[in-house]
Amino acid sequence: MVARAEHAWGTTRPAHAEHWVRTWGASPQAPDNSVSFVGPLENATLRQVVRISGGGHRIRVRISNEYGRTPLTIGAARVAVADCGAGAEGTDHRAVTFSSLPITTVPAGAPVLSDPIDIPVAALSRLVVSLYLTDRVDTVTCHGTFNALGWIIPGDATALTSTPAGATPMPAGALITAVEAEAALPSKAVAVLGDSRVDGIGSTPGADRRWTDVLAERLVARGGSTLCVINQGIGGNRLLSDGIGTAALARFDRDILATPGLGHVVIAVGNDLVFSFAPRTGEAAGFLDMFPGAPVTVDDVIAAHLQLASRARAHGAKVHAATIAPYGGSEMYSPQGDKAREQVNAWIRTSGAFDGLLDFDAVWRDPADRTRIRDGLHMGDHLHGSDAGYAALAEAVDLSLFD
Repeated sequence: MVARAEHAWGTTRPAHAEHWVRTWGASPQAPDNSVSFVGPLENATLRQVVRISGGGHRIRVRISNEYGRTPLTIGAARVAVADCGAGAEGTDHRAVTFSSLPITTVPAGAPVLSDPIDIPVAALSRLVVSLYLTDRVDTVTCHGTFNALGWIIPGDATALTSTPAGATPMPAGALITAVEAEAALPSKAVAVLGDSRVDGIGSTPGADRRWTDVLAERLVARGGSTLCVINQGIGGNRLLSDGIGTAALARFDRDILATPGLGHVVIAVGNDLVFSFAPRTGEAAGFLDMFPGAPVTVDDVIAAHLQLASRARAHGAKVHAATIAPYGGSEMYSPQGDKAREQVNAWIRTSGAFDGLLDFDAVWRDPADRTRIRDGLHMGDHLHGSDAGYAALAEAVDLSLFD
């Protein structure tokens, strides 16, 4: 029996030390013209599959109503370990509670953290998380690039052990923004702040082939205290200004610094310069309308990196930066933007401002044309990676950075 200690106000806590670490994450976003989500939702179950990185003997789930305009009522929730394969059938189903209750109401603008769930999970396990929404939800806090699998099922389907054939596929992730695990020994997390190339646009949905997923596999295979890789990328995100998602400088505390077990931060946001110099012609013009604000300079981007590094180190984390990979041949390309990209990359490589370097530009660039990604490593748009391209990034990372 585990000894327990009393708080002065009557509740209890375990007497042993708790070693919680975030093992999966998805940055919350507001539903807008960049994020397609079916709504409104009412009397429906959202069933989603997420793959964690590090494991533990129990977990807890973070649910967000941060962009909701009204309270969010969760009438029931369950979690299970997914069977082998990419489906949503699970074993060892467990009920999820909140402050010991099976029902919770999350205020508008707030997140909620579940009680610890006594379910052992191995590293790289897939979890099936089901949330039953009792009341009407018009504004669903979501995540626009859906690299997982998910379905909408009418009514309370949380107790179902298999997903009905007529379930509606979800077009985006919703409400679930983190899974945390408690392990017997302390573990560290690598939190990655990024844009679409971190978010994995171009990788196979539901297959966990983003470079952060492959990096997690490498860290788990190596062993050690750093096992968790948390992808906090948002497609279209920028450092200095809102656009698609809250600006990275503004969401840094929530998405990165608040990470339990944070040991390392990777900065990998390159859109500020790309969008500032992109030609406003053809289809690109309409896309760029989603990114208001004055163009930024190389000095602006450097200052943003230094600001993030200072804030991370104040929380005891090591800071690593990724160079900005090529994008020649894409609709966003301009010679001026590429020159600025090269200037920022030179500074990242030589400034000494970071504890480590992830030289993604060197991995992806075509030896015959340094402005372009090598054929076979992009998804066909000369901007985002393919599964092979993201694997190449992950395989090039020096794991000793995360000792």
